[in-house]
Amino acid sequence: MTLGEKIKEARKHCGLTQEELAMKLMVSRQAITKWESDKGIPDIQNIKALASLLQVSVDYLLDDGETMECPMIREPIHLDDYKKPQKHNLIRSRYPDSIIYNLLATKLLTKSEKIVDNVLWLGPTGICGIPQIINSLKNVDQEYYLVKGEDKDYLVLITTDYLETRVLPQRINEKTFEIGDFRFKLLPKPLK
Repeated sequence: MTLGEKIKEARKHCGLTQEELAMKLMVSRQAITKWESDKGIPDIQNIKALASLLQVSVDYLLDDGETMECPMIREPIHLDDYKKPQKHNLIRSRYPDSIIYNLLATKLLTKSEKIVDNVLWLGPTGICGIPQIINSLKNVDQEYYLVKGEDKDYLVLITTDYLETRVLPQRINEKTFEIGDFRFKLLPKPLK
């Protein structure tokens, strides 16, 4: 794949038009067109910005043969623009024709966290789950959603500051699944 083909593919996976991408990069739509048709090459600052915005590596954009797995886009949000429940209304407005499930997310423990948890479990106090409690306190402002679109599924994270959308490489058909460092469980009923 050429650099232009990779930019175009990543842009489409993120659900952006050329004009939307141009606005986010503060370049003209014609610049995006030139880059995608391999009639121009973005400078190094724009390559870094493209990689960050389209959530692909600079190596992916510049190396030959590498394929994209799970593109992700993060954008700032203002929850005050939405009625309560704000996060539900935000995701409903972004994906009005999709089936949306709220997810329970549990961070998977690292090897060292498992060891600590086992030591605390077997110790005199019998306390367990300390790493999970700490991780849940860190992520109290986050809500995860599974969006079942017409032809793709998306994992969406909403915090108080940003919305992060990841295109999933395959459809999710299980009630419990793992992505990265998290295990997700679908709540039984989709959002209304």
